[in-house]
Amino acid sequence: MAFWTQLGLLLWKNFTYRRRQTFQLLIEVAWPLFIFFILISVRLSYPPYEQHECHFPNKAMPSAGTLPWIQGIICNANNPCFRYPTPGESPGIVGNFNASIVSRLFSDARRLLLYSQQDTSIKDVQKVLGKLRKLGNSSGIDLKLRDFLIDNETFSDFLHHNVSMPSSAVEELMDAGVNLQRV
Repeated sequence: MAFWTQLGLLLWKNFTYRRRQTFQLLIEVAWPLFIFFILISVRLSYPPYEQHECHFPNKAMPSAGTLPWIQGIICNANNPCFRYPTPGESPGIVGNFNASIVSRLFSDARRLLLYSQQDTSIKDVQKVLGKLRKLGNSSGIDLKLRDFLIDNETFSDFLHHNVSMPSSAVEELMDAGVNLQRV
């Protein structure tokens, strides 16, 4: 039998079956229409609202190292949502903690070691040696909490305005000594 003959006989059989079972035909047509009208009514009752895309700060896994992993846990505990891409979304970047004293020390040492043939700047060497001396004298007297913060960092403003600490207490806290051996 040819294809068109078989298709015609199949359609004729289906048409005859549907004509004899009118109630079943009505249910098969009405049920999808009923569900479709429910979807239309829900869409008209609750119009969609615009939601911006959400970018979260990256969190390092334990395999990235202990320091980035702990910084990711502590610094991103509240899991904020940003409207624009965060710096850590770029490939190859482990953490957004470039402002900490340890990260700055590692980046300065890396830059000094990688580009020592091209850049023999005495200023970079003195900067790294100064930070190493500061870390070496970790008796707690020379190293202050202020040394761990970058310039124009808003931690003291946060403590003053959001936590309602008096400015004298904030200054005392910023001048508090830090003992790296205990930390």
